[in-house]
Amino acid sequence: MRKLTYIICSLCLIATQHLGAQTPKGNVLIKNATVLTVTQGTLENTDVWVQDGIIKKVGQDLSASKDAETIDATGKFLMPGIIDAHSHLALDVVNEATAPITAEVAIADVINPFDVGIYRALAGGTTIAHGLHGSANAIGGQSITMKYRYGTRNPSDLIMKEAPRTIKFALGENPTRVHGQGKNIQPRTRMGVEAIIRNGFNEALQYEKKWEAYNQAKGQKNSKAVPPAYNLRLQTLADILNGEIIIHCHSYRADEIYMLINVCRDFGVDKLVFTHVNEGFKVAPELAKYTMGASVFSDWWAYKFEVYYSTAYNAAILTENGVITSINSDSDELIRHLYHEAAKTQRYGGLSDEQALALITINPAKQLGIDEYVGSIEEGKQGDLVIFDHHPLSVYAVPQMTFVDGIKQFDINEDKDDQRLKVSPTERVEPVYLQVEEESCMHGVELFTEGTVLHHSY
Repeated sequence: MRKLTYIICSLCLIATQHLGAQTPKGNVLIKNATVLTVTQGTLENTDVWVQDGIIKKVGQDLSASKDAETIDATGKFLMPGIIDAHSHLALDVVNEATAPITAEVAIADVINPFDVGIYRALAGGTTIAHGLHGSANAIGGQSITMKYRYGTRNPSDLIMKEAPRTIKFALGENPTRVHGQGKNIQPRTRMGVEAIIRNGFNEALQYEKKWEAYNQAKGQKNSKAVPPAYNLRLQTLADILNGEIIIHCHSYRADEIYMLINVCRDFGVDKLVFTHVNEGFKVAPELAKYTMGASVFSDWWAYKFEVYYSTAYNAAILTENGVITSINSDSDELIRHLYHEAAKTQRYGGLSDEQALALITINPAKQLGIDEYVGSIEEGKQGDLVIFDHHPLSVYAVPQMTFVDGIKQFDINEDKDDQRLKVSPTERVEPVYLQVEEESCMHGVELFTEGTVLHHSY
């Protein structure tokens, strides 16, 4: 009997874990901070009380429940957790490059909750990131919005349950190189990319019509209607057309950005975000009118031919033209200091503190469809917060503590040395060779030839 009880209890525990047990929530009272709310101005000497993971009160001289940790933030700055709208951190290989449309695959299935990069992102104040499929496909896989609850063993705990579904599209050289040049199949040109997307949408419409016809026929008396074969790829495309999925599209050139805007208008799709958008400043009014915004780099371009033309004023121009603009990382390194990336828009464009901070908080939240829950410090929103020693837009700013759902995920005073080591078990380490020019040695001068490896690179 005792053995049977143990078995039942174990099964119940396993079932609880797999069915998604309640994600832990924290209680914390942060006092006397300069609170950068992003949406409601700057509040001096202000307290923020988080109860059960939710911001319960913002004000002065607050008192919290006995189980809440109290932190004195006098002289420090408190801002919302930073949100990265474009990341590939904590994911397996992200390109299903076997076909120009692979809408049936899902990034949610390849999350690695043990990736120490999550911890490093938290050390930079980033609490939420959009884990995207790669850009090999005109229409890639479904992406995922992740809350960086580091330390969990269950990948599903990293998924932000309130976030809408998203999917990755890509324009330009990536899909044409992978498929047209690499496999000699469409698309080989930018025209081909457009055709692939239009054909995919049209196939999805035909798929929906078949199901509509079946659903009507099966309700008739003595119906022998046979359901169409279920197709996850086409169903996902149909969900895009029905407004259930937000498109996040890899793009660079203004002509192709405007092209996809027109394609989506033709099919009645308005949930569209462009990412990278290096020439977005050329079509800023169109982006403001027809899309959910643009997620850009601060000053990163010219790394391949189609990205040669851009400007560090891009984010400011887009912002001033009414485009919901965010600055993303697309990098496991930049994700650690997106606050500095946002600050560059004050040097290049003269954005205000509120505008610059919005680029990494409330604006990406809007692009991901989660601004109701995060992106600003407001009562009722989730307790994702970062404490800085200086104003986060200062070059001297260093995050001190980071909270997700009111739980402290990073504390600089408890930061362990081994968590800073950048060691990749998948990166090959080449042997070390030291080459010296003989003629130079004769004169007592050592000149190292080009390509000499002086140390291991991890």
